Amino acid sequence: MDRPRPASLRLTVMKPYEVLVEEAVSAGFSGWDFRWLEGRASSASPSWSYPEVAAAALGPDVRLLDIDTGGGELLASFAPLPKATIATEGYAPNVPIARDRLGPLGVEVREHPAGEELPVEDGGVDVVLNRHGRLDVPDLARVLRSGGLLVTQQVGSGNDAELNEILGAPPPIPPGSFTGEGAVRALADAGFEILEAAEEFPEFVLHDIGAVVFQLRAIPWQIPDFDLDRYDTALRRLDHTLRTEGPLVVHDRRYLVRARRR
Repeated sequence: MDRPRPASLRLTVMKPYEVLVEEAVSAGFSGWDFRWLEGRASSASPSWSYPEVAAAALGPDVRLLDIDTGGGELLASFAPLPKATIATEGYAPNVPIARDRLGPLGVEVREHPAGEELPVEDGGVDVVLNRHGRLDVPDLARVLRSGGLLVTQQVGSGNDAELNEILGAPPPIPPGSFTGEGAVRALADAGFEILEAAEEFPEFVLHDIGAVVFQLRAIPWQIPDFDLDRYDTALRRLDHTLRTEGPLVVHDRRYLVRARRR
């Protein structure tokens, strides 16, 4: 996800709780576009740049697969793309958005429902890009040719867990379920050579309750049972804290792996 960076932060004037929440609920959200958070939240970057690492893996003649492309926002930024580029997306509403954006760039967008194999032939691609998408290691080994390259940035378990804690919600993902160490181990066991691996915990800063509500509606897996009525007391308590003590600082969990299929 591409959240606003600190340099673009413009502090929001604190409107009443009801107004901030209504603005967040009314805000449109499509593809993977978090621009509404500008001025309300900021996110630090890990020490690496996923776009730079991914772009370095591309070339005009590679057969490229981008997994869980969202609305195709990041993939489109790499244009001109290799002629043989496929993108998959598992969230049905994003598929037409991705096709509208990527079709003119020559990209075929294929729907990839949860629980199904990637809609790609065995050994069909040379490079796989995967930013915050499903990391099905056996399926990656199937679709990558021998010598093919995987570049992935993932969201680890415990991501922004402080937000769940302060609202009294269960952890977003069972602790330890998804870690850089676990991904490296799974890839190595499947026959991948690990070329690079890193894991960090950059800050994510939320300045008002509208930013909190927008974030939780945009990524519903953070608090699956999130509902304004159910969490009303906790949200109002957090709103008071934001007004009297300042922004809420939580921590993303990101890990990067670059690996070659043997």
